[in-house]
Amino acid sequence: MSHTEPAEDAATKKPVFDGLRVIEIADVTAEYVGLQLAGLGAEVVKVEPPEGQATRRMAPHVADEEGPDSSLHFWHYNRGKKSVVLDLTTPSGRESLYGLLESADVLLQSVSRDSPDVLELSPEEVRARWPRLVHARVTPFGDDGPWSDHLGSDLVHLALGGVAMCCGYDPQPGLHYDLPPVVPQLLHAYHITGEQLLYGIEVALIHRLRSGDGQTISIAIHEAVSKSTEIDVMEWAMRRVEIHRQTCRHAAAAPDYRKTIAQTKDGRWVATFSVNPKDAEKTIDFAHKYGMATAPIPESPDEDMSATGRPIPGAFAANPKAIAGQDAARRMVEAFTYADLPWREAQAEGLMWVPLRRPHENAYDEHWQKRGTFDRVEHPELGRQLLYPVSKWRSSENPWRAGSRAPHLGQHTEQILSTPHTPAPSTVHTRPRLLDSPHAKPFALSDIRILDFAWFLASAGGTRILTSFGAETLKVEWYTHPDTRLGAMSPVGGRDARDRATGPLPPVTDPDKGGQFNNKNPGKLGLSLNVTHPEGLEIARELVRRSDVVTEGFSPGVLDKWGLGYDRLRELNDDIIYVQQSGMGSYGTYGRFRTVGPVAAAFAGMSEMSGLPEPFAPAGWGYSFLDWIGAYGYAQAILAALYHREVTGKGQHIDASQVEAGISLIGPTLLDWQVNGREFRRQGNVSPFASTAGPHALYPCRGDDRWIAISVFTQEEWERLAHVAGHGDWLDDARFTSPETRAANRAALDQLVGEWTAGYDAAELMATLQASDIRAGVAQNAEDRYDHDPQLKHLDWLTEVTGTKIGRWPVYESPVKMSATPPYAGGRTNRGAPGYGEDNEAILGESSGSRRPRSQN
Repeated sequence: MSHTEPAEDAATKKPVFDGLRVIEIADVTAEYVGLQLAGLGAEVVKVEPPEGQATRRMAPHVADEEGPDSSLHFWHYNRGKKSVVLDLTTPSGRESLYGLLESADVLLQSVSRDSPDVLELSPEEVRARWPRLVHARVTPFGDDGPWSDHLGSDLVHLALGGVAMCCGYDPQPGLHYDLPPVVPQLLHAYHITGEQLLYGIEVALIHRLRSGDGQTISIAIHEAVSKSTEIDVMEWAMRRVEIHRQTCRHAAAAPDYRKTIAQTKDGRWVATFSVNPKDAEKTIDFAHKYGMATAPIPESPDEDMSATGRPIPGAFAANPKAIAGQDAARRMVEAFTYADLPWREAQAEGLMWVPLRRPHENAYDEHWQKRGTFDRVEHPELGRQLLYPVSKWRSSENPWRAGSRAPHLGQHTEQILSTPHTPAPSTVHTRPRLLDSPHAKPFALSDIRILDFAWFLASAGGTRILTSFGAETLKVEWYTHPDTRLGAMSPVGGRDARDRATGPLPPVTDPDKGGQFNNKNPGKLGLSLNVTHPEGLEIARELVRRSDVVTEGFSPGVLDKWGLGYDRLRELNDDIIYVQQSGMGSYGTYGRFRTVGPVAAAFAGMSEMSGLPEPFAPAGWGYSFLDWIGAYGYAQAILAALYHREVTGKGQHIDASQVEAGISLIGPTLLDWQVNGREFRRQGNVSPFASTAGPHALYPCRGDDRWIAISVFTQEEWERLAHVAGHGDWLDDARFTSPETRAANRAALDQLVGEWTAGYDAAELMATLQASDIRAGVAQNAEDRYDHDPQLKHLDWLTEVTGTKIGRWPVYESPVKMSATPPYAGGRTNRGAPGYGEDNEAILGESSGSRRPRSQN
């Protein structure tokens, strides 16, 4: 039995942050963080101006009629919160806010030119006045630096952050792109930022339990998004290699035109993803099972590559066998209707086949219903209940809270202002002796040890985050099943060769010299261990006794098969935290289904949402977006469990799912389908929920595959754009006189704007437009961000670490800036990723001694 199954005492269990109060002064950029905190049990008090937060006016609306309580966007992102109206432009309004902060635990704040800081206090003054307060701030580009005054939008941030240049459609032969990049929908710049800010808030709350002190946390959307892509930055940093976007699959250095989605007879799309030549063999065998003839399987010269390290998708050209297998999969899918396609049978054969679900199609799926992914929320004004995605993982101790419908404007003002709030206990539970980071401040988690069986980015990336806060992470591998070590390889000649390079460099083949592996595992210790051997299993058991957390990312049941299931782990260590993540989650009906990031995105409904309108195919994501989102959620789940253990002394079992993490991001589309009967339809680079925004697209600039994002939301912004472009005639054109007419004539508008932008350098045009208060941003590639972006350089977005064999290279630094416990990518070891088994002697020598002391509650 899974320990995250519903139990008889489930009703008595509370969400992890039950009793905490969050004051939210947030716009569209940070509301998602407040939603997650409410789901984790906090009381989130949303402070709004008298006219209401601007997100109340965001589409879609009930029956498409705008009103203060009709926005389905607002409903989704503000479920479970309370609304208090205060005029913070007045002294009395600010004093009321200050009174709320006296008993608050977290202040969540958006700060930008769109949402000016209303506190009239600096972050330092906030810390001095409310020393126990965790103050979390979201800005577009940071508080200072050359771009700090720039205006942003979701489109602009996804362009500047590199996401756009990874996503879109295959080029024509010769690498000529005839279509622009296509940003994925919806509002993912703010999801990416919010996910990372949330783990920073959790670390700060753990630190406060131990020290009694709050702190300031700041995150810039631009930095958060810029490090959320997969292999593009490391390919450029290591060997000066460019990657190229492809249709609904990983962007790659060598586009292969190998479609990983196929269309059924009745026009639905299906993902048929392969990661190695064995998948191709299975595909062809599956086709033969149905009597379909296939071409002979060609030999693949690099079939044994995984013997020394698993390749990262997109890092190497597809081999002939993989192409043959993909062709067989395409012909199989084309032979069936959507309803009759045997994709479940294909999964049973070990193939990664899933439908590209539409975003609403998971809501009534038995698997997600069983897991509690969705819950019903009462809507008295509609006289019915609506389904919302409410859970990102399952916990044996801490359920998620669905909460009530989003509040009416000012619904709770009198209640909150007139009722004294008892703050959460500030008793210091433990005072562990913490190591100092290179910042000369404490590593918040340096008393925590993680026995880390995680692999691939979705789970290994999660433990990377905890490692950056000082956790001692023992990365366990065995040579027959190594992690994805092969990708963005070090160049022949090492760093000296890269520093002199003016073009692409040849790669080494040593699996200890993979740049992407180095980027997702810095600061960890390396242990090679065969857990299937009795002696190896006993070593693993002894390490469990000395650890705080056991993590893994295998298919469900692997650790049980080894004799390391949760029951056995608790026998070895009664307060152990066991965290597993798979594509679908362990509990439910799909537990053994195989996925990787693009497959998870397809099943979650995210791939179908992104691309040009039909008849174009979905463009999907050009990298494993849900690997990063899964990694952030994985870290959040571990941190929530550590917080709970700090308070109660109890460990727990967490069952996380990549697909579930994706489902949590599509809420407004599900509400639109339930309330208005409208299915989501792709609209390219225009959000269907910002239908009157325009121009709002990626436009060509001078040079090969160079583009600029321009977002215009108001009439004033449109008039400024026309004047900057020197086209006053646009203002006199009857087709463009209002947001509504521009939306109705979008194709003609985009053509005119594109003809104008095509004559300009993208970076120069961005500077000109931003100087005129027009939201614009270059669609930056890895070279732009790594070599030329002044704001990322100012924010210290990369940290150089030295690996024993790979040498000194840059890796992503956390975008979360923390005043008391800042992260450091090199972790407590102050080095890059470990070589295979690099720390065996130190770890195994220590395992023969007495149990490692650690903090007890």
